[in-house]
Amino acid sequence: MSQTNMLAMILAGGRGSRLHELTSKVAKPAVSYGGKYRIIDFPLSNCANSGIDVVGVLTQYESVLLNSYVAAGGRWGLDTRDSGVFVLTPREKADEGLDVYRGTADAISQNIDFIDTYDPEYLLVLSGDHIYKMNYAKMLDYHKANKADATIAVIGVPMKEASRFGIMNTDETGRIVEFEEKPANPKSNLASMGIYIFNWKLMRKMLLDDMKNPNSSHDFGKDFIPVMLNNGKALYAYEFKGYWKDVGTIDSLWEANMDLLDDKNELNLSDHSWKIYTEDSSSIPQYIGADAKIHRAYITQGAVVKGEVHNSVLFTNSTVEAGAKVIDTVLMPGAVVEEGAVVTRALVADGVRIGRNAVVGSADSENILLVAKRVKGEE
Repeated sequence: MSQTNMLAMILAGGRGSRLHELTSKVAKPAVSYGGKYRIIDFPLSNCANSGIDVVGVLTQYESVLLNSYVAAGGRWGLDTRDSGVFVLTPREKADEGLDVYRGTADAISQNIDFIDTYDPEYLLVLSGDHIYKMNYAKMLDYHKANKADATIAVIGVPMKEASRFGIMNTDETGRIVEFEEKPANPKSNLASMGIYIFNWKLMRKMLLDDMKNPNSSHDFGKDFIPVMLNNGKALYAYEFKGYWKDVGTIDSLWEANMDLLDDKNELNLSDHSWKIYTEDSSSIPQYIGADAKIHRAYITQGAVVKGEVHNSVLFTNSTVEAGAKVIDTVLMPGAVVEEGAVVTRALVADGVRIGRNAVVGSADSENILLVAKRVKGEE
């Protein structure tokens, strides 16, 4: 085991249905972000940077691409003799005919044998679809200092938005005294980030008990946290201060990409002290044409710009042809905007081509337009 004696399990099996066509063929954690990354790069890089060297990634829906991507553990430095990233899929339950995880806790229950192989003292459970940088070793230090049975990472959200989250109410020491799932009248703004540290021996026993409970939804938030509080276990809130984004919708994914245009963005993908590792790209450097006009843009290697780009993010191998305009837009890998086309307030999916002189999106639209299919233009 690692120097932290903590094993990580990343829950990467969500459908991501609110991302619509982006997740029709790939799992949400495999969706592209930030020019050249995938969402799963963030929790995996956080594990590598935190000194955690054994990571299980629990996949489920549309997982072929994600499984092959994660299996190359060397991207995150997690493929040495004593470390690894392991893809874990649901086992078929013969008695129920299921081959899916029934809840966040069930995903861990089905992999108890894998965890026992490493005999960790602590178990770190993470969501695989959030964008953030966090030192889990510091969270573990906090867990140990409080002699906690469980520690839950929380982030302060605007009070008016607190009712959308699971809210932790704490005393002055940070100990959790009450958990409320999406309360109508929240008492605090400390929202659960879906990041947990458990003492493994206790959690193992609870998982085995939960598997026998026909009334359980097998979920950490709905079942385990309330039971632990009712039983007087020591649960503490670890307050995270930094950039964190749940990219569960087209608008939030667009926003997270657009945040990269801010010079003061806390995520700072150029920070070499906490590097976000990803697949090596063989793309050539970006090409900016002689007549191109660019104002406030995040342009990744391999991108080609011959037209105009305003307040936009261009992923690897995307193209803006001469006379085209891209405004307040995210072009994902391989997207092409042909000559004379105008794209405004949109997220253009991987490999999608917008035809010559086509007009897509509107500056006045309330929501971001997802362009997931080819848009025909003038022939």
